[in-house]
Amino acid sequence: MPLQGVCWFLCCRQGFSLLGRDYGEKEEEESFELRNKEDLTPNGRSPAEVTVSQPTRTANGTNGHTVPEGSEEMKSLIIEKNKMGLEEESELLVKGWLLREVRGNWIKQRRYWFVLSQDSLDYYSGPEKGARRLGTLVLTNLCSVIWPDKQTYKETGHWSITVYGRKHCYRLYTKHFNEAVHWACAVQKIIDTKAPVETPTQLLIRDIEENKFNPEVVEHIYQHNPVLKYTQGPLYAPLLPFPYGSLEHTYHSGKGYGSVREEAVKLFNCLQQLESAREPVSIIQGVLQTCLDLRPLRDEVYCQLVKQTSYTPAPYTAAHLRYWQLLTCMSCTFLPGPIVLKYLRFHLKRIQSQSPESEMDNYASFISEALEKTKCRECVPSWEEIQMLMSRQEMLCTVHYPGPGSCQLYISSHTTANEVVRRMQEKLSLQESKNTFALYEQNALWEQPIAGGTLIADILTSLSSKESESKSQWKLVFKLYCLLDADSISVDSIEYLLLFEQCHEMVVRGQLPACEEDLQALASLRLQCLMGDFSTHAPCPPLDELFPGHMLEARVLMSLSAPQALPACQVAAQGCPATQRFLQGTLWSHTATAAHKQKVELDMRLRSRLKEEAAAVMGSILERWKGLVGYSRRDSMAAYLTIARQWSGFGCTLYEVDFYISSTGSFSQKLWLGVAATSVSLYRQGEADALESFPYGQICSYGVSDSNTFKITAGDRDLMFETTKLTEIMQLMNAYFSAIRRQRGKGEDADITMVSRPTPTLLELPSHPV
Repeated sequence: MPLQGVCWFLCCRQGFSLLGRDYGEKEEEESFELRNKEDLTPNGRSPAEVTVSQPTRTANGTNGHTVPEGSEEMKSLIIEKNKMGLEEESELLVKGWLLREVRGNWIKQRRYWFVLSQDSLDYYSGPEKGARRLGTLVLTNLCSVIWPDKQTYKETGHWSITVYGRKHCYRLYTKHFNEAVHWACAVQKIIDTKAPVETPTQLLIRDIEENKFNPEVVEHIYQHNPVLKYTQGPLYAPLLPFPYGSLEHTYHSGKGYGSVREEAVKLFNCLQQLESAREPVSIIQGVLQTCLDLRPLRDEVYCQLVKQTSYTPAPYTAAHLRYWQLLTCMSCTFLPGPIVLKYLRFHLKRIQSQSPESEMDNYASFISEALEKTKCRECVPSWEEIQMLMSRQEMLCTVHYPGPGSCQLYISSHTTANEVVRRMQEKLSLQESKNTFALYEQNALWEQPIAGGTLIADILTSLSSKESESKSQWKLVFKLYCLLDADSISVDSIEYLLLFEQCHEMVVRGQLPACEEDLQALASLRLQCLMGDFSTHAPCPPLDELFPGHMLEARVLMSLSAPQALPACQVAAQGCPATQRFLQGTLWSHTATAAHKQKVELDMRLRSRLKEEAAAVMGSILERWKGLVGYSRRDSMAAYLTIARQWSGFGCTLYEVDFYISSTGSFSQKLWLGVAATSVSLYRQGEADALESFPYGQICSYGVSDSNTFKITAGDRDLMFETTKLTEIMQLMNAYFSAIRRQRGKGEDADITMVSRPTPTLLELPSHPV
């Protein structure tokens, strides 16, 4: 048995091609980690001379499995080119004079002879044979080219191209646009032909995947490749390959990011700061924000975290667990790519087998479950969510519903709006309702339905940022969405209360067309429902919570817009040219003051009249309230809804459309588009009767025709609406069609005749056949 072990060891040392890759011999520069003199082996060689301890800093990248700084072949090629004169160059693709930007004490441009070959972009002192070679940029598939742009031409009078390499960045200029494009195309073509560069980490991940069922081999890989293990030193280059170049030409340039490679190294430094940070949440949030903005860095951060949670000197300390906490937040925010995901899952299982019943085991189990559910987030987790994830707990979410009620639910980072709606229906005993419900984000002036697949954690983060920006209170509200059957709602149910409250919201917003007498009657019934019988001591809510305020404003503005009589002197002056010239010359300086004074007076008159009108309307409402003595809350709600149902469009959702055109030539402005359970109707704002109504059975298709135009085809007519509510209209119509289809599937009477075409699914843009 000992003899077998010795033989296996000798085989591994001499001929194990998978494990014995000599990744780091003869490094041209220092490795990615800072090394101390104590790291030298007894024979005087550093560990990097046997197996690499970090990815080597390549000149411009490498090809295939040749991973050191630069292969001997590449080095010899460059050395030979230094020795060779220009007359010996072969396989030259493009050559010519270009200006190169040189940075010294000041930026200046110098003229050089540039030569593009299959391996590099070189420049010489001149085109003559034997000219001295002044510089080389080795081309690999990680190099990048920025094409000429008009802005640089306007600023400098030259067309520019920029070539990014491992060590160098060439900013080249020419006066001719075609010449600049020709060089850019040629360089890019060479870059595209290069084989993909692989880093030591990538090669080792592949080795681990191929040998994951052989623990001894995997252990050997880890032991002989410190690049896979925890380090206290910094990284000098990423673990994964990234293109060279800056982000100046991307939309992220305004956020202060450097190149992706630079950001990858900075992120590793942030990870290491977690160990000593007193408050880690801000660092974690910063790392997540960078990964949200720069998508390629997500796999890099996962690899860095796997590295820092492998073979840690003190794995059970609070400092080390910070890496696991960040890994937990990452797993609930972004998914890595397929290769890194396999590597991560292998790492989690390995940790669980090595440290059972430990905190690391608990985190690994939590992360494994999260990876099965995670979708890419739209927002970085909030401060509260990160704190909950660090302790592997759920968040408490408050969901309001119309009226003063609310419910508190525990949610995770993966809870969707549909799940919350289902749980709210269970809490409020609404499972058997024929109507459908949805969540809304809402403040005092605005509300919007939330799509069913949206993550609630993203919504809460969004609401928090909106509150800080607008200084108004935002909340999550559970409401009726599709009113399919109002008659079957029991008067004693919570659903009846939801219907009453949502109907009152429409009244206050001015979306229930009714005469002023009916609106005052509704306001008095609202008071009776809220306050009970009239009392002089009862605190009365403000008028804008009972009555549509726009009606008062419209009435007052109309009365103030009547033409005012001018004084006799002004009337006389209007007919006298000499007087007009005199007034223009002598009173010009007083015009602005007079206009401002007139505006102030008008505002004061408007406020005064509004107060008078509001007092008169409130007095009428109170008189009506006095006549409702004895009405119970249930009676008041029933009477309220009876008046509201007199409108033929009761139960529909109204959307403002800027204009409407049909194929028959009719045209109108500022209408309401009402989407109801059985039809789509058009109303003039404030009028009760519909201009046109289209039952769903007549609608052939509907959808978005451009960025702000909604199109409905009904029979042989095409109707076009310009609106900002495209998505909401689409969602609601889809929801009604889906509900109708479910009812027909259950054998229930849907009260409409549908053409025999498939019902569209939610948000199936741009057009929906019905």
